[in-house]
Amino acid sequence: MARSFYERLTALDSSFLLLEKRNSPLHVASTLTFEAGPLRTADGGIDAERIRAHVASELHRIPRYRQKIAWIPFTQRPVWIDDERFNLDYHVRHTSLPQPGSDEQLKRLSARVMEQPLDPSRPLWEMWVVEGLEGDRFAVISKVHHCMIDGVSGVDLLKILLSPTPDVHESETPRYLPRRAPTPFELWRDEMMRRALLPLEAAKGASALLNAAQDVRRDMLSRVRAAADMVGATMKTAAETPLNDRISPHRRLDWLTFSLDDVKKIRRAFGCSVNDVVLATVTGAMQRFLQRRQFNPSSVDFRVMAPVSVRTPEQRGALGNQVSAWILELPIGEPDPREQLRQIQARTTELKGSRSAVGAQLLTEAAEWGSSTLLALGARNVTRILPFNLVVTNVPGPQFPIYMAGARLLETFPLVPLIDNLGLVIGQMSYDGKLCWGFNADYDLIPDLAAIVRATAEAFSELLTLAGEPASIGAIAASPPPPPATPLQIVSKGV
Repeated sequence: MARSFYERLTALDSSFLLLEKRNSPLHVASTLTFEAGPLRTADGGIDAERIRAHVASELHRIPRYRQKIAWIPFTQRPVWIDDERFNLDYHVRHTSLPQPGSDEQLKRLSARVMEQPLDPSRPLWEMWVVEGLEGDRFAVISKVHHCMIDGVSGVDLLKILLSPTPDVHESETPRYLPRRAPTPFELWRDEMMRRALLPLEAAKGASALLNAAQDVRRDMLSRVRAAADMVGATMKTAAETPLNDRISPHRRLDWLTFSLDDVKKIRRAFGCSVNDVVLATVTGAMQRFLQRRQFNPSSVDFRVMAPVSVRTPEQRGALGNQVSAWILELPIGEPDPREQLRQIQARTTELKGSRSAVGAQLLTEAAEWGSSTLLALGARNVTRILPFNLVVTNVPGPQFPIYMAGARLLETFPLVPLIDNLGLVIGQMSYDGKLCWGFNADYDLIPDLAAIVRATAEAFSELLTLAGEPASIGAIAASPPPPPATPLQIVSKGV
């Protein structure tokens, strides 16, 4: 009998499965818009079969896309196994907007796709090809479970599925030969053996950590201190705001685009980082939003969680999560945007020096040695003491055009998932001279999402003016919030 194959998920990757609830599916999504280009068909549609064939030709480079989850018996630990019944037609789907489809209709469709959970019995990803978009464009709505990717590995995935040139090179699709999955008994036996060896492995890991440090005492003390600071930050429950309450299963999406050159003008004018500019823009937007909701910003300890990649150069291209986090207070009670930016810059500089990301990483690594039951309980109860009000992600993407089967990518809007007591998440991704913002909000908690998007554009315009640049910016203003989508607004093609 052939030897069985499986891979254990890390504690961090496992937590995204355990944290998922019916009202909060934890997949990372994005809506990408393309020029129709060579994928335009004679009748004005999009050649989805060609896209499906292109994806099929690249899947051997992404083995995780043909693997599914299995669970070790009597534990809360998942593993990856090959899907012996993998069917690409299920994962790459084709649909259409009623022509000419507007961006508002695309947002509604993206929200409906975003709010539907992935099938846990199959590989945890889907790709929707959307034709009918006005302006001779089409869209791709991609969603991948968070246990498979973080922001940086998502960009690496783009580089695999998309090309830096419009040239199309048809390649033969390698034959897929799934490896034998282990039996439940084999998984349980191996897990019991692993647990028996944990003390020895822990000792080896501690020895390697000590040997790798140039200054053992200083390095260990800084790591422990950083971990203690992170624990202290996460023990404080976030303040109550209109963003933080129990969420529904329904979503409201929006997006806008800034010129990356304008972002860099602000960065140079104030001597800060691009991430500082992003956080200052969010500060101004949240200040306006809370005032609009009759909230006094100066009375709120408003905190954001900003994921920080800890992926090493050797880990580039690998799926899974290699991410830590910063938790910092936004100065939304400060009326002066200059002072807001100065305070944010001071805090991010302090966080870099305190190695707080290393502290969070150390706590995550420690979870690998902990009980799977404790991990499950921690994941399921984390939203009850959520230590932040908002998540803001910022992922650098390629600064040159990239293509799918010859069709040029125009924009990519990241859509980060929500959890209970977190009604809004803001994601950004830079691409080809643009900073694309994606807003994912609970449909009922944030009926005025369009106002938040407009406030974001206003806050950025204010910073640009203070930097000595014209107030007119290349932002796509949000339109009024659309009504809920209905099945009649979507024409489905295929699966």
